[in-house]
Amino acid sequence: MSRAAVRPLLVVNPRSGGGRTGQTFAAMLAPIEAALGPVQSSFTERTGHAIELARDAARAGAPFIVAVGGDGTFNEVVNGVLSSGFPEVPVAIIGQGTGGDFLRVLGVEHRLDRYLAAITSGRTRRIDVGRARYTTHEGTPGERYFVNILSAGMGGLVDQYVASTSRALGGKAAYFGSSLRALARCREGRLRTSLSLNGETSEHRIATYMIAICNGRYFGSGMKVAPMAEIDDGRFEVVSIGGASKVAFAMTSQRIYKGEHLGKPGVQHLPCDKIFMDLENEDARSVFLIDLDGEPVGVLPLEIDLVPQALVLRG
Repeated sequence: MSRAAVRPLLVVNPRSGGGRTGQTFAAMLAPIEAALGPVQSSFTERTGHAIELARDAARAGAPFIVAVGGDGTFNEVVNGVLSSGFPEVPVAIIGQGTGGDFLRVLGVEHRLDRYLAAITSGRTRRIDVGRARYTTHEGTPGERYFVNILSAGMGGLVDQYVASTSRALGGKAAYFGSSLRALARCREGRLRTSLSLNGETSEHRIATYMIAICNGRYFGSGMKVAPMAEIDDGRFEVVSIGGASKVAFAMTSQRIYKGEHLGKPGVQHLPCDKIFMDLENEDARSVFLIDLDGEPVGVLPLEIDLVPQALVLRG
């Protein structure tokens, strides 16, 4: 079969949105094909499966690949395409997840017809991605691309809890309950950090409960952690949130939903296009976890570099 003969692929996560995607996809397919024409549909069966499906589809010549799911599904599709050897294959998203933070960055209204209008508009844009190298929870080296935000500290702990929490009451409820559990267990990390921007490097020691390396603006189901971030400007916005106590940290964190935390005590903002960080206090290592586009992936040490204009986004 020629590469040109392959249909667009929908990578569907039936467990996204608390399982609603699996229940409603059959009804979604008719309007999707009315807009996009005939498509292939593949359902994910496990964590990491979307990477394999997207990689195989890109290598087979799919004209574009659509993630039908949440931020985690989209992240896996992106990783599949960028590891395929065919990074020019465009990707798109039909949002069905719990957090929907990357969709907030894109500004697409959460309606099927709006997603399809964006995909069929003919618009494409190139966006930056981050490439992260870290240690997995199994103790092996890990590498992963991210399009939105990677955080370390309490954010990773929250996502570990969210992954095992019912989504029946919605994304914000799941994140709120998980945040309370994480707040009780988290520890301040004392970080040794090296940041570079345009070839200039600086060294920092940062005391923080959470540090976010931001390509996009939102994480944690609507927290506007980096209001200044742009996904195609060739730089990350690093935002660290510390505090004299857990209570002070929690009070500052509540301001993030409106983007009002910057400039407050304990909050630092630094731009970079490359960053290395590791913990100086070993007692925090087991709870100072990495969250990558909403998924818990591992622990420090962590090295990230920005790959400019690496991904073709359709819509």
